[in-house]
Amino acid sequence: MSETLSNDTIVGRGARDGADLFRNWFGELSDAAETGRPSAYVFVMGSLNEILKSFDFPVVFPEINSLQTAVRRISGEYLTEAEDYGYSPDICGYVKADVAVQLRGGKHPMGTIPKPSMAVLTNACNTYIKWAEIWERMYNIPIVTIDVPGTRGKKAARAQNDSHFENDRKYVLAQLKELISVCEKVSGKKFDIDRFRETLKYANDMSRAWKEILLCNESRPSVFNALTDGTIFLGVANGFRGTREGSCYFKELAEEMRYKVREGIGTLTEEKYRLAFVGVPCYPIFRKFNEYFSLWGGSFVHSTYLWFASGGTNLGFEYDLENPLESLAEGLLVSVRDAMDSMFHQDQALLQMMETYAIEGVVYHPIKSCRTVSTGLADGRKHLLAERDVATLFLESDMMDKRVVSEAQMKNRIDAFFEGLASRRTIAAAQL
Repeated sequence: MSETLSNDTIVGRGARDGADLFRNWFGELSDAAETGRPSAYVFVMGSLNEILKSFDFPVVFPEINSLQTAVRRISGEYLTEAEDYGYSPDICGYVKADVAVQLRGGKHPMGTIPKPSMAVLTNACNTYIKWAEIWERMYNIPIVTIDVPGTRGKKAARAQNDSHFENDRKYVLAQLKELISVCEKVSGKKFDIDRFRETLKYANDMSRAWKEILLCNESRPSVFNALTDGTIFLGVANGFRGTREGSCYFKELAEEMRYKVREGIGTLTEEKYRLAFVGVPCYPIFRKFNEYFSLWGGSFVHSTYLWFASGGTNLGFEYDLENPLESLAEGLLVSVRDAMDSMFHQDQALLQMMETYAIEGVVYHPIKSCRTVSTGLADGRKHLLAERDVATLFLESDMMDKRVVSEAQMKNRIDAFFEGLASRRTIAAAQL
């Protein structure tokens, strides 16, 4: 692909093409629902798209389906329907929106979601296990749970000569072979190792590009918004992992970001403050939430969300095509551990970001719907402040439920946060 394209052609291409891919994706799901084609339900942390796509399963990500209802400002009716059915207001909003989708026969604002023929999950989130049990009860389908050993000690061992890591890899590999057996039974197809290698190759293309894209935001100004643009990128990274379309999209996205870096094209007319985001976005007021920051010149240059919700793509891990299954086991082990660590020990992830991305403010967003992401954020913030002199904002709302999003209070606190940032700069300048 040539890099001599004009601004009008290349800038914003990732957002446009991402939207097109989403429409195509939901179109495929609607076709699968109409024809009864077997489909697989998965989650973003350890989806194993690489195996499922080698069997040509349409892959459903209920987390993505649910957040789409919030972005389109209709999640309230889905949440209410699930609560009327008997689900507590206190549980995950993603789960409740998905339950309502199932109760509606798959009806969704983006299309029709097919019923699951099987489901695949990891232990990256404790809600995954209980969520999959709902589908099991509704549809009497096989559920494959991949138990991924978590990080033990300060760092996840990856050295080939480390016996603990090797034992964990073999343990994961054995479970992947069980998954393949289930896929064969559900799909009626035999596992094709060459097709599997092809999906891994496309996944490698995506991982290389995604790692480069993240690094592009080291530039000043930042070339993409980690909150808004990043959510589009994450959707493609998950839904199209292991596909030709995903590979092409991310290669072209990396080209766009390189172009913007060279030309000094940022996401804002004037970038005044570089911020990091911790948690899951506030989808019920998604654009407005970002505007509360962008109107002050605040740009989200990175987020922990881009790590744990990317399915490991952020690591730049590349599969060994000569040893595909063994390499997938290693990649899954490494990526799910990284996802869990970036949720539960986000202070470590932030410390890595601070210098590289010149971050001067960190926004923590604990949410009612997700205790997995939100638990420990206050302690993480305390630890970060002990290590770095950085401005922080602790902003509570939700990723799905508009009823607990107080916009006026939120705006007041964000305004005060930026006033504090401006004051810090004035004090620092006076001390020079």
